[in-house]
Amino acid sequence: MADLKALIFDVDGTLAETEKVGHLPAFNEAFRKADLNWNWDETMYADLLSVTGGKERILYFINQYKPSLPNHISIEELILMLHKEKTKFYHQIVSSGRLKLKAGIARLIGEARKKGILLAIATTTHPDNVISLLNAALAPDSHNWFKVIAAGDIVKEKKPAPDIYKFALDQLSLPASACIAFEDSRNGLLSALGAGIPVIVTKSFYTEKEDFTGAKLVCNHPGEETDPCIIERCSFQKAPDRLIHIDYLQSIINE
Repeated sequence: MADLKALIFDVDGTLAETEKVGHLPAFNEAFRKADLNWNWDETMYADLLSVTGGKERILYFINQYKPSLPNHISIEELILMLHKEKTKFYHQIVSSGRLKLKAGIARLIGEARKKGILLAIATTTHPDNVISLLNAALAPDSHNWFKVIAAGDIVKEKKPAPDIYKFALDQLSLPASACIAFEDSRNGLLSALGAGIPVIVTKSFYTEKEDFTGAKLVCNHPGEETDPCIIERCSFQKAPDRLIHIDYLQSIINE
């Protein structure tokens, strides 16, 4: 019987609803500070999220929406400047305590630690964003609980390419069959599946209507006793009873 050795988490939309409450207002504040007449509303941002990575998202916006551009700076320099400012504003939002972990995330992480199961992160967001969110919303210095934080530009190709998950597996020194990934988006699902890792999808505000074919389970969150998980689809032999526990994840590995 194979053993579950590691849980690998995406961050934005998976650990917390960071996009709507954190990243979107941070982008708009960066645009305001740069005296740009750009403003991303929720509908536009839903489209922009089809592109992974903040810098890549800004470039996509420029190419697709043709906004007015300053003439004293190159597009490359503008993107780097805006992304740096956006990251600063995002950290301020995180530090304010406005971002809360999704129901059951802290519980599941705690269960994994008690059972000696490794924790890892696989995300396109900047490493500093990961660390600030974990330390503010989970526990002080909780980023040290994660053996691997694979984040940002550490690999060449971002999700849906499998590179970030393959990197995490290499750093964990584990086969894909010993791990389970948690994702909230189709791009993330495809990335993890491309690396051979079974996936639990916990949908987020912006990904509710995406196609999650291939996921072992699609739900809203891992669940708490007072806020149990709602199962949308289960391709495994049985759905969890109210909460996603480590024992349930182990049964997926044994399938």
